[in-house]
Amino acid sequence: MGMTPKSGLYLALCCVSAIAAVGSVFELGYGNPTYGTTVTAAILVLSIPITGLLFWAAVQDTKANQK
Repeated sequence: MGMTPKSGLYLALCCVSAIAAVGSVFELGYGNPTYGTTVTAAILVLSIPITGLLFWAAVQDTKANQK
């Protein structure tokens, strides 16, 4: 069967968290983050492992549904 809606949702959320990580890097690199350094750094620190976990979950779900 392949990719399921659940896998697609995991991948979509993975993309959102990856975009948040990249945006946080640019905000911190610019030197004047919109939400402050602490909040922006927290977003970066949290979004990196979340991105990896969501990608892993999408791959595992797709593997489980292949025949």
